[in-house]
Amino acid sequence: MKPSMSADPPYTRPPDGGPDDDGYELMPVPPATRSKPTWAVALEWALLIASALIIALLIKTFLFQAFYIPSDSMVPTLKTNDRVIVNRLSYHLHPVHRGDIVVFKSPPNVDPSVKDLVKRVIALPGETVEGRSDGRIYIDGKVLNEPYLPKGDGPGPGFAAIKVPSESYWVMGDNRANSRDSRFFPSHFVRKKDIVGRVFLRIWPLNRLAIL
Repeated sequence: MKPSMSADPPYTRPPDGGPDDDGYELMPVPPATRSKPTWAVALEWALLIASALIIALLIKTFLFQAFYIPSDSMVPTLKTNDRVIVNRLSYHLHPVHRGDIVVFKSPPNVDPSVKDLVKRVIALPGETVEGRSDGRIYIDGKVLNEPYLPKGDGPGPGFAAIKVPSESYWVMGDNRANSRDSRFFPSHFVRKKDIVGRVFLRIWPLNRLAIL
C-alpha cells in the first residue's frame, strides 16, 4: 500500500517575507550565533571588576565603613574585636546627637599607633559638662540619665565643670573606669570635622548582631 499524500501544495515563503496564505506572520530565521573572542570576554570581566571596585570605594568613602573595636572602653555596648558599621553620611544630614556612638580621628598626643577611636557623645556644643563626686555626669547642672552604663561598676573619676566649645563634643567610653576619653585628651574635645561617622550596626559576632 502506498503512503497517503497530503493534498496541500508544497509550502513556499512569500517573496516579500509577509504573511503566508493562511495569515500567519513569518519570522526571519536568526543567523547562527557566534561565540565572542577571548579578548572580548576578558575585557568584559575587567570592566565588571573595575566597576565593582569603584562602587566599593565610593561606598567606603562616602557612605559606610567597617571598623573593629580594639579595646574594652565601650563595654558592655561594644567589646574587644567586635565589628561595627559606621554611617559616614549621617552628620551631613542631621546634627550630632547626645548618646550617639561615634568614630573619630584620634586626637594628637593620645596614641600615635591608633588612627581612630570610638566613644559615646555626652555633651554638645555650648553645654557645661561635669563629673561630680557622686559618680554621675551633669549637663548644665542636671543629672544625665545613662542606661547604657555597666551595672554595678564604679563610675570612674570625676572632673571639674567645663564648657564645650562650638563645633566640638565631649565624648566618653561606657566603661568609665577603663576609657581614655575627653577626660584625658590634651584638648579634651572632639571637633566635628574629625568625626568619621556614627556607629549604627554591630555585625560581629553574629550572636550579638544589633542596631545601635
